[in-house]
Amino acid sequence: MQIGIVSRTDREDAIELDCSIIKYLIENGINLEIDSSLIEKLPEYKQYEVPIEEMSSDIVLCVGGDGTVLNAQHILSPKKIPILSINKGTVGFLTEVDPEDIFECLEKLLNYDFFIEERLQLDVFYDDKWSTVLNELVIMTSQPAKMLDLRILVDDEIVDDVRADGLIISTPSGSTAYAMSAGGPIVDPRVDAAIIIPICPFKLNTRPKIVPADSLITVKFLKKGKEGVGVLDGVSTSRFEFLEEIKVKKSETPAYFVRFKQSFYNSVNSKLSTI
Repeated sequence: MQIGIVSRTDREDAIELDCSIIKYLIENGINLEIDSSLIEKLPEYKQYEVPIEEMSSDIVLCVGGDGTVLNAQHILSPKKIPILSINKGTVGFLTEVDPEDIFECLEKLLNYDFFIEERLQLDVFYDDKWSTVLNELVIMTSQPAKMLDLRILVDDEIVDDVRADGLIISTPSGSTAYAMSAGGPIVDPRVDAAIIIPICPFKLNTRPKIVPADSLITVKFLKKGKEGVGVLDGVSTSRFEFLEEIKVKKSETPAYFVRFKQSFYNSVNSKLSTI
């Protein structure tokens, strides 16, 4: 087995945990690939340096919060490399392992006592290209205190004309992220669906909607002079104007995560109790 390691590098406790993991894996004869940004903090392991874009490991350990996981997953997803996420963030809905359980879980990993979970992703067409999101597309106004006028279509059928601060189109994985804060439902990741959540809608009858994941969702900007901003998984952004469209569909490439037990509801309830 070959294992890659990526990590947040802005917290000393995360770096210390990385050191412990690396030593454990070396002692157990595991071939390693360590991301270049982490090697900058741990130059003594320079011989294991591989940029995350060039990793070919069987599994990649990701030490950090949901943001770290999302960044790594965007790069690794096309290669179908599963991620084992270790929480060194705040809540960490995407993370599987807490730091105090890491060595028990590493032992299970080396004994192949785990399974691979597939998570649905969405492809979003804007800027003349398709991009993939694990959590969500967020559309928001570029002008504070102004609302957007948006038309939502599902398979070319008008679902709603929305006047709101913005709109979220989320996967089940993203249902515990921004979508939940905006009043959307928590959706089991086994459900093959996309969730459409208006942000602070003007009309009381504009409510969140769950649609089949294999639908084609189209969002059209209806108002002149009201510019919108699209944000993919909290990272990449683009601006949109009158009559421009964003299209969303189910991705053919799922995300892959290492899991040790089926515990979605226990995990969500536990994490929500800490907020």
